[in-house]
Amino acid sequence: MKYKTMLSLPVILLLTAHCAKHSTANQAGNGALSVSGPGDVVGKVTVGYQAWFAAPGDGSPWNGWWHWPGSVDPNYKAWPDMRQYTNGYPSVYSPLNDGQPSTLFSDWDQSTINTQFLWMQQNGLDGAALQRFNPNSPEGPIRDGITAKVQTAAQTYGRKFYIMYDVTGWTNMETEIKTDWTGKMSAYTSSSAYAHQNGKPVVCIWGFGFNDANHNFTAAACQDVINFFKGQGCYVIGGVPREWRTGTGGSRSGFLSVYHSFNMLSPWLIGAIGSVSDADNVYNTFMVPDEADCVSNGIDYQPCVLPGDLSMHQRVHGDLLWRNFYNTTRAGAQGLYISMFDEFGEGNQIVATAETTAAVPSGTNILGLNEDGTACSADYYMRVSGDGAKMFRKQIALTATRPTPPVLTPPTSLTPHALAGASIQVNWSAVTDAPCYNLKRSTTNGGPYTTVAAGVTGSGYTDTGLTPGTTYYYVVTSGHINGGESVNSGQVSAVAGP
Repeated sequence: MKYKTMLSLPVILLLTAHCAKHSTANQAGNGALSVSGPGDVVGKVTVGYQAWFAAPGDGSPWNGWWHWPGSVDPNYKAWPDMRQYTNGYPSVYSPLNDGQPSTLFSDWDQSTINTQFLWMQQNGLDGAALQRFNPNSPEGPIRDGITAKVQTAAQTYGRKFYIMYDVTGWTNMETEIKTDWTGKMSAYTSSSAYAHQNGKPVVCIWGFGFNDANHNFTAAACQDVINFFKGQGCYVIGGVPREWRTGTGGSRSGFLSVYHSFNMLSPWLIGAIGSVSDADNVYNTFMVPDEADCVSNGIDYQPCVLPGDLSMHQRVHGDLLWRNFYNTTRAGAQGLYISMFDEFGEGNQIVATAETTAAVPSGTNILGLNEDGTACSADYYMRVSGDGAKMFRKQIALTATRPTPPVLTPPTSLTPHALAGASIQVNWSAVTDAPCYNLKRSTTNGGPYTTVAAGVTGSGYTDTGLTPGTTYYYVVTSGHINGGESVNSGQVSAVAGP
């Protein structure tokens, strides 16, 4: 993988959200005191989006495996649930434990990015911070092409996106980042999907001030780059070390004025939070004083929320992610940054993930989402994030208790009614945690069942075009995003009338 770590802080992505200078205090979308009014990052929940996966045969300039293992790594962090992707590319791994082929997605495939932006839309996640590393490296051409694909998907599904530069290991960053922006990336700001805050296009820079050899930029060089982007009319977010206020630990000293020159600050918290108690410690040690400092200096604040490393058993079936949402919301953050949407290599992804070991390659130690004994649907962490976004936006009450069920509950009280015209109407009781339902039918008692209607939003459906005199058997499942669904309801049957 192309990322580095620093004091347990994975450095490959991040930075997003809000910090703008404005003399009058306003109310952000979450009701917290804010320097800036609501916009595309203030009052919003943004996901860190790597979009850096490619595979042999996908037609990309990379022409091979990119950020997926090119040889079998039995300890790879996590495995995607591939059921809802249009295309899958054969991996180097053995078949899955359930016997299905082991395939992986490619971000060069427009259908992949479309599917993932659809999930963002369905779960109420406002936008994506598209990671961009040194564009003059061998990765440049594939990243250029994927940027255009992200724009297409964001426009299609009504999401926002913006460019987040990760400057890790970028030798000639100070000059080349300016050329890349004026020569390539600034053109995207005219898109209806490009994020703006305070009327300005948003750009993020992740990595200034980190105290390691991969971020050895001087304060003067960093300030010059920030001034450049402000001179270009941008609202500039800084992805900074968690110790940015004190200039200790992971932060270089002498950078406070650099940090304060950003419009928004987004401290990196992966590596600091691996448990609920860690999350509470970060709340007290960093979030509360960070928010106070930002407000007093006319800066918006956008901390990370994270699900935890699946391979390290940190997730506690969603409780860690929910605690992050709860803490950042009660701290008064102006925006939230989910780290990350699709980072399988670090195990921090919220995107659809293998539910059990049956859905991971055989001969590996890769875990499913049920690793602690609690069954979770593949889309569960997107659903938790959707509920967390509602809490942040005050659409639901602030609560320390996670409201999102790990799996969906099937409907009950199915009632079939034979109708004239060879039709059967099936009604069922509504389930509070299910946004939709799937009706399935068989002509054999006990199945197998074929889906008649998917994504039904009401509590009933009329199945038409049946054969008069034939007995039909029905079950219903509660459905959710990415094909996640409950087990079957009880079966009912009816005979189609004439």
